[in-house]
Amino acid sequence: MTAQPDLVARVTLRSRLIITMVLLAVLALLASGAIVAVLQHRSIHGSVDDQLLRTRDELRVLAEQGIDPETGQAFAGPSELLHTFLARTVIGAAEGELAVVDGQVLWVASEDVPLRPEDDPDLVDHVMPLAAGDEIVVDTVRTDTSHYRVLVAPVQYPQSTGALVHVFDLDLTEAELRRTMTLYAAVAVGTVVLLVLVAWIAVGRLLRPIEELRKAADSIDERDLTTRVPVRGRDDLAALSATINRMLDRVQRSVEGQRQLLDDVGHELRTPITVVRGHMELVDAEDPVDVRDTRALVLDELDRMGVLVGDMLMLAKATESDFVQPRWFDIAALTDQVLEKARALGNRRWRLERIASTEAFLDPGRMTQAWLQLAANAVKYSEPGTAVTLGSALERGEVLMWVRDEGIGIEPDQLALVRERFGRTKAGAAHAQGAGLGLSIVESIMAAHGGRLDIESTVGEGSTFTLVLPLGPVDPADLEPTLKMEAI
Repeated sequence: MTAQPDLVARVTLRSRLIITMVLLAVLALLASGAIVAVLQHRSIHGSVDDQLLRTRDELRVLAEQGIDPETGQAFAGPSELLHTFLARTVIGAAEGELAVVDGQVLWVASEDVPLRPEDDPDLVDHVMPLAAGDEIVVDTVRTDTSHYRVLVAPVQYPQSTGALVHVFDLDLTEAELRRTMTLYAAVAVGTVVLLVLVAWIAVGRLLRPIEELRKAADSIDERDLTTRVPVRGRDDLAALSATINRMLDRVQRSVEGQRQLLDDVGHELRTPITVVRGHMELVDAEDPVDVRDTRALVLDELDRMGVLVGDMLMLAKATESDFVQPRWFDIAALTDQVLEKARALGNRRWRLERIASTEAFLDPGRMTQAWLQLAANAVKYSEPGTAVTLGSALERGEVLMWVRDEGIGIEPDQLALVRERFGRTKAGAAHAQGAGLGLSIVESIMAAHGGRLDIESTVGEGSTFTLVLPLGPVDPADLEPTLKMEAI
């Protein structure tokens, strides 16, 4: 039931993007076509007017000279002048000429001229009054036959009057423009169709990560948290996919951490609860000694349960964003503070091997907790009076803080085990009690800082636990792989 609305929303988004692209393209093509049409139309009309004015000037020159170039004699009247002018004029396919003398069309262009203005009565009726005037007129005339741009140039002699009528058929003149714009419209339509096809494919590919993201989100449930969105390319959608994957990693770690916490709590608390319940059922309320012994045992088990619950809560909190609150802090001061606090952990020969004089970006409270945990482990797995050495140093942009003991050591094949939750070696379990959560807490603190815990150990000689910490701040994205190991 939920897939149908999601599909409609996705198609709608795709359609909206394509419609927007097509509308922008259509508007751009329309604007370009309109601009070209207007400019070309103005250019054509300007060219027509220029030609009419040149014709006017040529007629004026011939009239002012008043000499027939062929005979060398003066023109006797407007008829001879206009006849000579028409005979010498070369006109185009969209042009026509005629001569009016004494109110009558007397001369027309040769028969090879296609445009015949004398055949349009409306045009002739319009120019006759202008031909009888004394002013040169350039006018636009629209008749039932066509649309004209007309020059009427009167010529006056004492005994007679006449006029040259030069005509441009604007419909024929603009025919080429109309053909060009028709071709432009056809190309524009084809371009829009091609744009729709290309946009449909391109937008589909562009929205594919979103579709994959939707499918990944649909496939995630409490039983399967491993689905991730494929990251392709290096664009914004790829960055979004990577961000979503990191979010899914955090969700997976959180859910698996809760599962692990519940399993661990159920496993580890079952034994002390069983022990307490068993002794409480068997205690003899009338025997003060039995009551006192049972009370001491119950309190001891409850104390152990309290420590265990505190450690478990600490590990659960390690996945939260505010688990550490780092700031710039002096390593030398931190080293002195930890050494002074560690002296109270046990009767050992406490030594300071080296001290770093620098500042690092860390949470001093959490780092003190981790360092003292290592010191407490050193006391727990070594004999009274042996040496426990602390130190700090700066090497290659990293801060090193270590604890070295002379304890029982760890077998090489057991180093991975002691890093696990509740992981304890047989020798360690026989030497001292514990839940096996100390190093897990230390590694959680180091992971939150973008650091790590290094372990070097020799059986029977002792161990060195080193906290390795970046000197400056760490990008939170770089903490993901490290934190993942701690949360699971």
